[in-house]
Amino acid sequence: RALTRKPLLLNKVEGSQEVVNMAAIVPKEDGVISVSEDRTVRVWLKRDSGQYWPSIYHAMPSPCSCMSFNPETRRLSIGLDNGTISEFILSEDYNKMTLVKSYQAHQSRVIMILFVLEMEWVLSTGQDKNFTWHCSESGQRLGGYRTSAGACGLQFDVETRHVFVGDHSGQVTILKLEQESCSLVTTFKGHTGGVTALCWDPIQRVLFSGSSDHSIIMWDIGGRKGTAIELQGHKLLVKMVFNPTTLLHPNTSLLSCLWALTEFCCSFLPFVLQTPEWLDSDSCQKCDQPFFWNFKQMWDSKKIGLRQHHCRKCGKAVCGKCSSKRSSIPLMGFEFEVRVCDSCHESITDEERAPTATFHDSKHNIVHVHFDATRGWLLTSGTDKVIKV
Repeated sequence: RALTRKPLLLNKVEGSQEVVNMAAIVPKEDGVISVSEDRTVRVWLKRDSGQYWPSIYHAMPSPCSCMSFNPETRRLSIGLDNGTISEFILSEDYNKMTLVKSYQAHQSRVIMILFVLEMEWVLSTGQDKNFTWHCSESGQRLGGYRTSAGACGLQFDVETRHVFVGDHSGQVTILKLEQESCSLVTTFKGHTGGVTALCWDPIQRVLFSGSSDHSIIMWDIGGRKGTAIELQGHKLLVKMVFNPTTLLHPNTSLLSCLWALTEFCCSFLPFVLQTPEWLDSDSCQKCDQPFFWNFKQMWDSKKIGLRQHHCRKCGKAVCGKCSSKRSSIPLMGFEFEVRVCDSCHESITDEERAPTATFHDSKHNIVHVHFDATRGWLLTSGTDKVIKV
């Protein structure tokens, strides 16, 4: 049966003059940090009235495009439209912020920032197609790498010092970082659209990539197996991907929260089946009718070649007549109906068709989402300038 979990709206945070590009819940506090296109950095604390009001209102020299907040050090890194990254330290009571240093990291808008406390590194990507990293202690630029397209996804593995960069071409690049150099490990591409979000799970050593092609792919980095799972739960582009494994039983392989323009989808999967590899054939693997490029068999059988399709459940190459049915296969990531061959359609039970995802209308176009796993709180910011918790 369909999941019935529904999010409960706790509060709305209003007051920004332009789009809130990024916001985060302050851990162990009833507070929110936000950066906006109106050039402001704000820290909102919940008052006795139950409403959030700014305890910090700071104007930046350029529109704020992104941020990264480390709760242990209270270090706030802010990326600006002019390519600068500015670092602040917030006071313990979150009523004051002090500028520490600034980096001229990019030639144009900063897209993503990651602060790595263990390495004292600041990683970033920009619209200038460059990935850079700086030392947060000295402010020195340690190195950089030029990607094939603008990057919207950025993740880092502390144990191996590997950084994952997803770009608009649909490619994910893996780099090995040293103190002052980097080397290309590999690149892989499984999306037909640009990569819009990345999420790294260091425990299972898998990488989730969300894309404008409406899908999410799980890459088994630790097992070196490439593409493992494809999740298709959205009709619009995926904005954010989370894998809060701390909330799950160790045997539960995936919890993904997928975010699209005006909706979000929560998928709780007790186990996930790997999508099959598409098989190659010159004729239908069900009825043996030739495909349109198989001229010899068409001539011998005096038949017109047919168009090739693939069953999403078994991966066999089939003709349209042998794959006339459609079915959802949620445990393989297909929440919507997809093409399956007739024999597979008969084998799929009603239990296997039960949805694993729930969809909720956010009532506004989502720009960014933050998830607090300790409290189960979700934060969304949208183009309507409103932050929802």
